[in-house]
Amino acid sequence: MARLVLILALVYGAIVLLNPWAIHIGDRWTPLLIWTGTGKLVTASGAYPLMVTLSPSPHGSRLRLDGLRATSGLSGWGWLCTPHGTTVRLRVSGTIYGAWRSTDGALLEFRLIERIKNFPTIQDGGYVDLFGYWHGPQLVMDDRGEWSAPFRSGLKIKHASVTLRPGSKSEFNAACAATSNFAQQP
Repeated sequence: MARLVLILALVYGAIVLLNPWAIHIGDRWTPLLIWTGTGKLVTASGAYPLMVTLSPSPHGSRLRLDGLRATSGLSGWGWLCTPHGTTVRLRVSGTIYGAWRSTDGALLEFRLIERIKNFPTIQDGGYVDLFGYWHGPQLVMDDRGEWSAPFRSGLKIKHASVTLRPGSKSEFNAACAATSNFAQQP
């Protein structure tokens, strides 16, 4: 048991040493190295509640973006609510640029990739790329007019923008319920 605790402490220490920004994501203390944010993804076809979780990852771009050097990879999960109240599960994969001790002012790019369950495998479906900067606790992003692939449901995300703020699954669920109730009213 003591050996397992030591191994976990060493892994945690290595992650924090390589990614000191990960303990202060979005102007908040994040000792578990995970940030959760919610917002409305505004697109040419409507606005959809969105929730994402972000944490450091060894995988990310090594190219520069907007003149900034890549700091680290990011990974996580996301959920997008459609007008019919259906929740689409997303995989998040991206890179953070220009961050060291904090994410404030850092550039972030990530891809939201639709996850499709086809027993016995899980496949990727549609996607959208988002780019933006941290401004204190807010992550302000847009798609920069980049190409996106339609989701399996037919949902096409074009001209997308979102401001993510610290949030929870219950806040996302409430926004999703309000969206589906609004869509059902005559």
